[in-house]
Amino acid sequence: MKIAVVDYGMGNLRSVTHALEHVAPEARIVLTSDAAEIAGADKVVFPGQGAMRDCVRELDRRELRGAVLEAARGKPFLGICVGAQLLFDSSEEGAGAGERTAALGVFPGQVLRFPAERMRSDAGERLKVPHMGWNEVRQVQAHPLWEGIADGARFYFVHSYYMQTPDPALVAGESEYPFAFTVAVARANIFATQFHPEKSHQAGLRLLANFAAWDGTVQPAR
Repeated sequence: MKIAVVDYGMGNLRSVTHALEHVAPEARIVLTSDAAEIAGADKVVFPGQGAMRDCVRELDRRELRGAVLEAARGKPFLGICVGAQLLFDSSEEGAGAGERTAALGVFPGQVLRFPAERMRSDAGERLKVPHMGWNEVRQVQAHPLWEGIADGARFYFVHSYYMQTPDPALVAGESEYPFAFTVAVARANIFATQFHPEKSHQAGLRLLANFAAWDGTVQPAR
């Protein structure tokens, strides 16, 4: 089995690769910017960190947009952080007032910045943006990638923007900071997370191991 980690110059790619090597020693893990190698992989991981507009530019500069979209249409596919955000229609990040940075449009919805006026705790304390550190994740729907992970397990986050979709059936996980927001989405062969499983200790390693074992199908919701 070959798992391709898409290298478009954005993100903590070595950490993702090493975590996959740890949980799936029988698999061939390939960090690649070669569209043909991505096309030939059994599964694809699409990570990302940094500014959305830079990510889109680098993806296109390396001529990887088509390979990523083709993988998302049929292979077990895991998006991480900006790699998850890129699956939506657009983002406020990197755009002027009232504008959006166009993303890949796999899922309906947009990526929004945490609004400064709402970033206060119940005690009235100002909350920092970016949202950085550990946070509980509530599993909104059953999914093979949640197997063996407790509902409410903590995962590691680093982000100033969050995913919002008009389709509630896409939402697989939520966190609060300070309001509820989507942190995992799933449809068919795609699972994508705002948090970083490669930095999330045992819960994150279990999610990656589940992905390595996943055939891309989804069990009926509980």
